[in-house]
Amino acid sequence: MNIALIGSKGIPARSGGVERHVEALSVRLARAGHSVTIYGRRSYDLPKKRTYEGVRVLAMPSIPTKNLDAITATFLATVHILFSRYDIIHYHGIGPSSLLLLARVLKPRTKIVATFHSRDYEHKKWGSFARLYFRFGEWVTCRFPDAVVAVSRSIARYAKEEYHKDLIFIPNGAAAEHTSSEDILRAHDVQPKQYLFTASRFIRHKNLHLLIYAFARLQRDEKYRDWRLVIAGDASGEDVYSEDIRRLAEEHENVLLVGEQSAQELSQWYRNTYLFVQPSSSEGLSLALLEAGAHGTSALVSDIPENLEAIGSAGFVFHDGDVNDLESYLGHLLDRPEEVEKKAKEFQLRVRKHYHWDAIAEKTLRVYEALLTAHSSHS
Repeated sequence: MNIALIGSKGIPARSGGVERHVEALSVRLARAGHSVTIYGRRSYDLPKKRTYEGVRVLAMPSIPTKNLDAITATFLATVHILFSRYDIIHYHGIGPSSLLLLARVLKPRTKIVATFHSRDYEHKKWGSFARLYFRFGEWVTCRFPDAVVAVSRSIARYAKEEYHKDLIFIPNGAAAEHTSSEDILRAHDVQPKQYLFTASRFIRHKNLHLLIYAFARLQRDEKYRDWRLVIAGDASGEDVYSEDIRRLAEEHENVLLVGEQSAQELSQWYRNTYLFVQPSSSEGLSLALLEAGAHGTSALVSDIPENLEAIGSAGFVFHDGDVNDLESYLGHLLDRPEEVEKKAKEFQLRVRKHYHWDAIAEKTLRVYEALLTAHSSHS
């Protein structure tokens, strides 16, 4: 099978849920013997052509601004696809999927799949025009592909209510890196099990500022003074919010920004943290949260539907946007290591059972095969 994946910045993934999803999926499809091409972006510091883990990666030029980078690279990728031979074209994200109409019209015999990762127009970094365009992309995503995948049940329910469309539920997945090293902790002078951890881009809806505020308040109490808050990730481009996060971190000496981390480095942070915290007000189905669970880490999350879906009863929940509730829960959990450890084991079992990448790749492959079988029977 010849498969094209569009919508990722590229692989290997350095950050971003879509990037990690596409990498995990594409590598497994290639291992299964399929020809897989990812269309990425040169702005992601990719060479024009390369092969990674058996996957062909083509980097498209783009206009590298916040509003135009993704859409211009996706447009050129779609044009390239029009002159290529693929059995399946798979768009990821409602923004890139807005352009699948071109492929739908000009390559009507090629099967097109779209994955609905999140309602991006809810993300506070976007202006009014961009949000309107994401709404358009959502409409295209739910109307025109041959099959539409939802990464969470809440997205599938939303599409059913809003568009009367039955989406195929195939969640995000997670896997733990095999490492016992603590090199990255030593490099930052951080002690195992003596820090809180989160991994996120510096975007307002991720609510990193709330987490820093809650942690800073907590440290007014002397018994919490030796704890640290470690934040992995960075901004895709400098803006007022990312500057605010850097300023807040500078004001509080026990808040540590470690920047973008490799998979191996993230594994060390996940394995050695006392608690992973997910304070965001909007998610698709958080890969960072699932990866925390895969590494045997307990989690405290905001009570948005996507976080509740991921964690079930295997974690701790605070009211979204409520800094007082977040502070209260952090203090409660820092005083109860046995309770935290119990939930960590439950969460790890839950991730292994429901969010294994091998099973997710197999389910995606079955979607492709069903479309091609149906096409053959009608030819």
